[in-house]
Amino acid sequence: MTEPTPSRRRFLIQAAVAATAIPLLARLAGQPAMAAAKNLTADNPQAKALGYVENAATTKNAAFKPGSACANCQFFTAATGACAIFPGYTVSPKGWCSAWAKKA
Repeated sequence: MTEPTPSRRRFLIQAAVAATAIPLLARLAGQPAMAAAKNLTADNPQAKALGYVENAATTKNAAFKPGSACANCQFFTAATGACAIFPGYTVSPKGWCSAWAKKA
């Protein structure tokens, strides 16, 4: 019986290390993005364009419907306070913007 060559052995070891390291690196890469999320303010250019306010009761936007707020918007994630419309930011559950869409 022939011995496996060192290059084959080296390849198998490297493949095993890579297979275990890739999921760990992917998980670690996602953590800083979550930690870096900061509160969205009304002076953010995208927030201004969409008429974002931190308290829905204070908006004078014609598109506002009574009872609508970030807390009941389909783009809002309550567990993290994140909004799909404003990636990298957290929004107030009492807030509102013109992209509001009723949660299904």
